[in-house]
Amino acid sequence: MFTGIITDIGTVRSAEQRGDLRLVIGCGYDLATVDLGASIACSGVCLTVVDKGTDWFAVDVSGETLSRTAPGLWQLGARLNLERALRMGDELGGHLVTGHVDDLGEVVGLCPEGDSTRIGIRVSRGLGPMISTKGSITINGVSLTVNEVRDAEDGTHFAINLIPHSANQTTLGDLAAGQQLNVEIDVLARYLQRMMSARTQ
Repeated sequence: MFTGIITDIGTVRSAEQRGDLRLVIGCGYDLATVDLGASIACSGVCLTVVDKGTDWFAVDVSGETLSRTAPGLWQLGARLNLERALRMGDELGGHLVTGHVDDLGEVVGLCPEGDSTRIGIRVSRGLGPMISTKGSITINGVSLTVNEVRDAEDGTHFAINLIPHSANQTTLGDLAAGQQLNVEIDVLARYLQRMMSARTQ
């Protein structure tokens, strides 16, 4: 489990296609405190550390993960939002995040709003019932608050406000219109939707 509070930005140093895609990711973590087999969320995707050095760790990205996550993340030079797994006793500053992507979102607009940037994102209509105003959502691994949500013919649209701190401490400050994103809805909403679906069957 994670919180959606980013603690480092990593850079893909190499991407080698084996049976799966092996990535070497440079980071600022003290890797002596990271065990092989540990989980690290990489732009919202829970991945397992399979090798490490003094300032890098390696992960294997399966074909299933590649098919369900935003393109462009897993290539040489890509910058990734990193978060180590939540430990008992850690401060839960964001919300509970699993690192499992529910859908790909698309940036449909960005506009200044005070010192912040308002970002409009579109997802599939199927995800819409699990997104609520003032609820939590994870975008490329970052815990954010939904400011508004509406359903349209081309999907569900919602907006978030990106404050300067979040823009500077994550990769979200580099977003552009048309870019695809990893979206994970609040885990509580996921379970509630499943329970409601089961009741109607």
